[in-house]
Amino acid sequence: MTEDPYVIHRSLLFTVAYEMLGSAADAEDVLQESWLRWADVDRAQVRDPRAYLVRIVTRQALNRLRTVARSRVDYVGEWLPEPLLTSPDVAEDVELAESVSIALLTVLETLGPTERAVFVLREVFEMPYGEIAGAVGKSAAAVRQIASRAREHVAARRPRTKVSRSEQQLVVERFLAALRTGQVQDLMEVMAPDVVLIADGGGVAAAAPAPVHGAQLVAALLARPDRTVSTVWLNGAPAGRVEVDGQLAAVSLVVEDGQVTRIHAVVNPRKLTRLDEPAELAR
Repeated sequence: MTEDPYVIHRSLLFTVAYEMLGSAADAEDVLQESWLRWADVDRAQVRDPRAYLVRIVTRQALNRLRTVARSRVDYVGEWLPEPLLTSPDVAEDVELAESVSIALLTVLETLGPTERAVFVLREVFEMPYGEIAGAVGKSAAAVRQIASRAREHVAARRPRTKVSRSEQQLVVERFLAALRTGQVQDLMEVMAPDVVLIADGGGVAAAAPAPVHGAQLVAALLARPDRTVSTVWLNGAPAGRVEVDGQLAAVSLVVEDGQVTRIHAVVNPRKLTRLDEPAELAR
């Protein structure tokens, strides 16, 4: 019996939806809605099941994105993407790892729904403009223009320099070691002077309500010895799992020039439900 194309491509479809939405929970809902639509399709009329399924998922994700965009305006404090536990193997695919990084997903939040969909499908999954046009309901010419604008927008906001996996891992380990000691000086030595800390508590867990700027302030906020710190792989990169007073945090770092320049700390427990089972991602 031939395996259903939806099952074959599920990891890809989840990755598309997650990159468009920044939320694994929303991505799973989109996949469920897409499956119901796929179940009603006459498979004999579908020449390219993969492209057809990506189109269904994109349309459903766009619908969801427009809905959640309104709720995120009312979100308490800073909104960060939902972190995913990933195997170190994901980092082997450099482009996939970068596309699901917390840093990039945070930048994608600043795009409009259609721009985000076009960027993800073109830059990450390298879909032809014609296919993207069918998925987002625009002409191929319009999609080219949208892709160009989105590319420029993202390039202006993503980390300035790329670092090797080994350098990223080294700096992350130094930062996590400093977190374990809880010493201000140890933390300041591994952070850039203009480091920024963004924390997402969602009004459910204690978190800084706005970004914290500067090594001195960030170190003072983070310096406390009574915590458990371990290294995990989140969104294709080494990161930290931190527990303090029964509260869990997922900590992702942006590294530039050998120092931590940005810290994304998710403490909203509703976004920390996927840290025990690695997500299956694919391009």
